[in-house]
Amino acid sequence: MAGLLDRIRRAKRPPFHELSPEMARAAYGVAAEVLDLPRAPLPRVESVQVPVAPGVQCAARLFAPSHERLPVLLYLHGGGFVIGGLDTHDSLCRQFALRAGVAVLSLDYRLAPEHRFPAAVDDSFAALRWLAGAGADALGLDGSRLAVGGDSAGGTLSAVCALMARDAGLPLALQLLITPGTTAHCDTRSHELFANGFLLEADSIRWFFDHYIDAAHRSDWRFAPLLAPDVDGVAPACFILAECDPLVDEGLTYADRLRAAGVGVDLELYRGVTHDFIKLGRAIPEAEQAQSAGAQALRRALRGA
Repeated sequence: MAGLLDRIRRAKRPPFHELSPEMARAAYGVAAEVLDLPRAPLPRVESVQVPVAPGVQCAARLFAPSHERLPVLLYLHGGGFVIGGLDTHDSLCRQFALRAGVAVLSLDYRLAPEHRFPAAVDDSFAALRWLAGAGADALGLDGSRLAVGGDSAGGTLSAVCALMARDAGLPLALQLLITPGTTAHCDTRSHELFANGFLLEADSIRWFFDHYIDAAHRSDWRFAPLLAPDVDGVAPACFILAECDPLVDEGLTYADRLRAAGVGVDLELYRGVTHDFIKLGRAIPEAEQAQSAGAQALRRALRGA
């Protein structure tokens, strides 16, 4: 990991916080899958349009290892609510579909600053409700066996969707939370320890948040799920965390809060790696290990295997 970080530094790519959102999206789009595993071939890869509000649809991409009536994972990509999309997380979604034997629907939710908080939350939960209802049937999938998951900002959105699903009485088998953010103010010890030089920079986190949400709204639990009034009765969780990640402390704290509420929690903490490590499969073995762990949790929750 240290060698990889050194190579990234030598490349002298400008950090996201020095770019406009449009430039940051283009830069991330070019680099996002460079160190990912090659895109695995699958029998079923389809473009989908998901209705999320009256007159509003979000693009999505369906990945499935067969044409059977499979259980489904709604996947919400990372990127600080500002960057990222279907192409940046294509390889990762293919790996989960292939390894878990489930369908994966990756959602291209609306991004900030064009669509600020809570647009991403609203899109994500609307897509989850759609899958639990007519959407899965329309795709030939089993919406009664449903999970939500994502990395980084997508992990935050997944945790929020799990809370909203509980409140709506929507059955959910698993929340897959990969290096999620859960706090409002970046004030944990890990934010100090790993502020610079560990892939996700403190200045970039501030840049993402400033584009996404007003400071006055950051105590809203739909932004910081650790601030939810209660977490009783939410879906079981699988956490995949990185030791050298500014967000690791809040991930651990949220897992502890779920455990204290009697929620089933599986947690894997990968030592010596940074935020976004799960997308570095060409460079470090921990990426494939984490993908396998997430897939095993999905397989158990959705297929009982």
